[in-house]
Amino acid sequence: MFSRIREDIANIMAHDPAARTQWEVLTCYPGLHAVMLHRLASRCWHSGLKWLGRFISQIARALTGIEIHPAATIGRRVFIDHGFGVVIGETAEVGDDCTIYQGVTLGGTSLNKGAKRHPTLGRGAIIGAGAKVLGGFTVGEGAKVGSNAVVVKAVPAGATAVGNPARIVQKENYNYKDEAAARMFAAYGVTPNGDDPLSKALHGLIDNAAAQEHQIARILAVLKAAGMVCEKLPELEKFDPEQLNKLVE
Repeated sequence: MFSRIREDIANIMAHDPAARTQWEVLTCYPGLHAVMLHRLASRCWHSGLKWLGRFISQIARALTGIEIHPAATIGRRVFIDHGFGVVIGETAEVGDDCTIYQGVTLGGTSLNKGAKRHPTLGRGAIIGAGAKVLGGFTVGEGAKVGSNAVVVKAVPAGATAVGNPARIVQKENYNYKDEAAARMFAAYGVTPNGDDPLSKALHGLIDNAAAQEHQIARILAVLKAAGMVCEKLPELEKFDPEQLNKLVE
């Protein structure tokens, strides 16, 4: 038990630049307290002492603001940062090295008792503040869920989910080891080049329209030089791709 606590403290020291000393982490980090109490509640639950397990989880909720069902599976070195308002449901599974921020819900969308109703987080997943991950699917290894995203379908390993409903940004050739350094501090699931896919699509359409406008202008100039005058259409509002790109950033 004590080795797991030391491991959790070392993990928090490595991932949170605000953590100054191990004593501060042990005494002042509610996410650590919630995980420690969950281990006790889970042991009671799986030993048949289900009421006691639920009671301990409610004490943890009152003390930390984090609610973890005693039947949920929590892996090693799970960091619940700030943590207030986090809810982790009964059949949820949180893999090793995951990071969960405040206001996150790992919730269920089914009333079938005994069924897998809550999500599974693969190793190293990061769930941003306020995100809702709802359903019995898997958020893959090393995946990231942006703040306030609402995820209702599986997220592939290494991908990023953003928006409501969440849209998936798939990263090619994902390798967990290659991502380890980048994940050391990916605050709230925000990482470089993690643009919203809708924004990327709009940028592409704007750039394509600008290129086509330029090509049409060159064609008209060639035709005019050859003595072929095209009918002049009414002028439309001037197209400014730079301004439009700034609007969708």
